[in-house]
Amino acid sequence: MILLLGGTSETAPLAAGMVKAGFAVLVSTATDIPLELDDHPQLRRRSGPLDAPGLEELIRDNAIGVLVDATHPYATAISVLAAMTARRLSVPCLTFVRPGIDAAMVSDPDGITFAADHDEAARLACAGGKAVLLTTGSRNLRPYAEEAKRTGAPLIVRVLSHPDSLAACRAAGIPPEMVIAAKGPFSVEENVNTIRKFGIAVLVTKDSGAAGAVPEKIAAAKLEKCRMIVIGRPLTGDGPVFQSIEKLIKYLEMNKQMR
Repeated sequence: MILLLGGTSETAPLAAGMVKAGFAVLVSTATDIPLELDDHPQLRRRSGPLDAPGLEELIRDNAIGVLVDATHPYATAISVLAAMTARRLSVPCLTFVRPGIDAAMVSDPDGITFAADHDEAARLACAGGKAVLLTTGSRNLRPYAEEAKRTGAPLIVRVLSHPDSLAACRAAGIPPEMVIAAKGPFSVEENVNTIRKFGIAVLVTKDSGAAGAVPEKIAAAKLEKCRMIVIGRPLTGDGPVFQSIEKLIKYLEMNKQMR
């Protein structure tokens, strides 16, 4: 059986492709956000955060033969945990990483600044004291909230309409009227409307690639002459890394012992 650690939009097609190829798949996600998964006797799902003992128990109890890490490119904690646990249990660990920003997306790099991490992104975004639209999710809100408070920059955050996300906003001290609770991906027009409504001067995003609707954010920011801060991707693990669902499944098929 394959343990698929998911959560991104690629989780469902990955699971479907693996099942179609003849593999039994257990999909694990940190939250209970709905996924478009078909009913199939070879496909199961569980949800909830995993710590080291929990992940190890999950692997042992379900006779996992291979682990596929398809979590968000910035979910470093679970990726590190997955790699370490797989190594300790001698279970192959494959990583699926959605393609990031390519040259076509940044053919005109003016106004786009890359930051190494959230702390640097927060400093760069809030430095001018102008309105900031944060589109990086509900984690890592603290540095932005602190910098916004220090500089007086209005901070608007766009997060999933999920109790955990809204609770994180409250914990960071972000007023409800400054929270946009909605599920993407968002079109260029939707981004433009948000930028205009809140008078956004700086848009902060992760390098989530086309699947994360980054091209639409870039296009909207350029139309509205917003600065963009893009947080660079953390380093991935040391196992095989795939940016194509088809190539990952083909690799599994060529290594049938990893059922």
